[in-house]
Amino acid sequence: MSDRLEQLHTWLRDELELKNYSLLPASGDASFRRYLRLQYDNQSYIVMDAPPAREDCKPFADITKRLRASGVNAPAILNQDLEQGFLLLTDLGSDLYLNVLSVSNADKLYGDALSALVKIQKNSDCTGLPPYSEALLMNEMGLFRDWLLDRHLGISLGKKEHAGLNKIFLFLEESALSQPKVFVHRDYHSRNLMYCKTHNPGILDFQDAVVGPFTYDLVSLLKDCYIKWPRRQVNNWAIDFYHQICTGETEEARFLRWFDLMGVQRQLKASGIFARLYHRDGKAGYLFDIPRTLSYVLDLDQDYPELELLIELVRSKVTPVLNEVNNTCMP
Repeated sequence: MSDRLEQLHTWLRDELELKNYSLLPASGDASFRRYLRLQYDNQSYIVMDAPPAREDCKPFADITKRLRASGVNAPAILNQDLEQGFLLLTDLGSDLYLNVLSVSNADKLYGDALSALVKIQKNSDCTGLPPYSEALLMNEMGLFRDWLLDRHLGISLGKKEHAGLNKIFLFLEESALSQPKVFVHRDYHSRNLMYCKTHNPGILDFQDAVVGPFTYDLVSLLKDCYIKWPRRQVNNWAIDFYHQICTGETEEARFLRWFDLMGVQRQLKASGIFARLYHRDGKAGYLFDIPRTLSYVLDLDQDYPELELLIELVRSKVTPVLNEVNNTCMP
């Protein structure tokens, strides 16, 4: 038994005075955090283990309170030791949106998720949250160039391409910063939403929340890196959200433009992160989500002349070699 696991058992036994419990992994791949499902007295709970040297669980505890106060279904913190990095949480179940979504239930499940997002944006306390700043937006888009193009695919850009890409990054940044600012979850998608029979959905992985563009979480949800729906359907869901959240100060066409361009910023970021997860962290599984992620960029062909260089880059240089390179990376 590792020292960390023994420390956790000591907390459960001595501090919480639990006896005859069981612990099993609840999920993986959560940075340096891990989640375990605790069975005790015929009840199920989640234990979050966040080693203090690697993860600060104080933001998680803070954002949990803000989200629950807004009226959405985030896990309740039943007990905590922030210094050791242990939290005991309510269990929202094991049914990820990604695993239960289907053509027959998509309208209902996305409707629930959109309603919850409206509550988050209208009701959440943003006091003290960091801003989704110019630097953060730019650094995220830089991951596409540094980790996907350069490190993963070995694509070298000429001076004109570098300059053109920089111009597009600035264009996307300006669009994002021109939007109304709200509470932003930052990863509001099908792998962080749980299907719950009551108070659906359960919401997870929100500790990196910021104040930023109001279409960001909408893009995360509807232009999901892990599941894709027809563009017309996505736009219809987006318009449903628009009618719930906008009160007349923003025209529908402008909203959809913000939505599309925010999507491109996120898709550049995500594709770079997926490449980084392989090269830096040894996680190859996300590589095969990159083609889907970048397909959203290609969907905008003919709609946004400002993106012509990027779309052509993805179409002519990235797409032709991406699957071949990814296949060589699998064990």
